[in-house]
Amino acid sequence: MFIGPYTLSSGILLRYFRYTVQRSVAGLTIPSAVRAGTLAGSFGVFAGTAALFFFGEVPRVRRDILQQIPFLDTYFDRTVAPEDNPF
Repeated sequence: MFIGPYTLSSGILLRYFRYTVQRSVAGLTIPSAVRAGTLAGSFGVFAGTAALFFFGEVPRVRRDILQQIPFLDTYFDRTVAPEDNPF
């Protein structure tokens, strides 16, 4: 059998035994970084949404943040009609 740069002495081609080492930074590979980033991003969106609706009754949050959303501005409008105002 032909002995060349891609064969072992037993005649088996080396291309079947080639392997690559995954790139990593501090033990974090690209697939695990994508998985961790997706999990962290979804947790952040959930936590931010929950915090907004939890603090939605605070007038400053309602006025400065929630009333700036185009379709929710009338939903979060808490103005009192003048005839219902006791003062």
